[in-house]
Amino acid sequence: MSGAANCTQSASCGRQAIRYDRYRLSVPEAVFGMLQGTAICALLAYTFYRSLVAFALMLPMGLVLGAVWERQKRLENRRQELARQFKEGMTILAASLSAGYSIENALAAGVQELSALYGEDGLIVREFSYMVQQIRMNRPVEWALDEFAKRCGMEDVHSFAEVFAVAKRSSGDLGSIMRHTAEIIHDKMQVKEEIATLTASRRFEQKIMNLIPFFIVFYVDSASPGFFDQMYRTMVGRILMSGCLATYLASYLLSKHFLNIEV
Repeated sequence: MSGAANCTQSASCGRQAIRYDRYRLSVPEAVFGMLQGTAICALLAYTFYRSLVAFALMLPMGLVLGAVWERQKRLENRRQELARQFKEGMTILAASLSAGYSIENALAAGVQELSALYGEDGLIVREFSYMVQQIRMNRPVEWALDEFAKRCGMEDVHSFAEVFAVAKRSSGDLGSIMRHTAEIIHDKMQVKEEIATLTASRRFEQKIMNLIPFFIVFYVDSASPGFFDQMYRTMVGRILMSGCLATYLASYLLSKHFLNIEV
């Protein structure tokens, strides 16, 4: 991760506030993404057109999309890791509040416990440390939580920040309210993890099915050389293959959409 690009440095504290909607690829990461894009372009150009011209036309888009996909994948992986760590952080925070800690002391205690789990550079450790520093600068806890919710873009964090602000304004039993909220968010995240586990086999099947058309073409072409010549050498054949390519891409996007289950 490129720290200078993915974080904004607070002028008055040592910790960095991570921007979860931004990620600047390092040179090896960008090269890896572009190599993936190049490989995909080569596979599509060979399978559907058997033409170097088609590959050359696809290549610029493949290089760009390869880097974009790599960036999106790393952004999503970071959000998933933050969600997993936030679930543990909520459990620890709720336990501290139930033990009579103030929210400020609960966050500070959470930093120590979470550091043992995820290390000093753990995402939730950095976030709790950043919030503690903001509170020590006399900024309200509600502001620190709301700022974290806006940066991470997670619905569960936003809900937690809203419930905390209402509970503090109403002067209710903060420990009980936050413990109940933490339990609800924890259960919701647990359901998400179970869904991901249950659909893991379907995702693997999806990846296999995405490769089946290429295997079929390669098998038929190797078993019966020249079988597809008319599809690559005539205008009608090229139009049909372009339609097949469009259908394949649409099917790929639909399969990704169907397996993207929201809770």
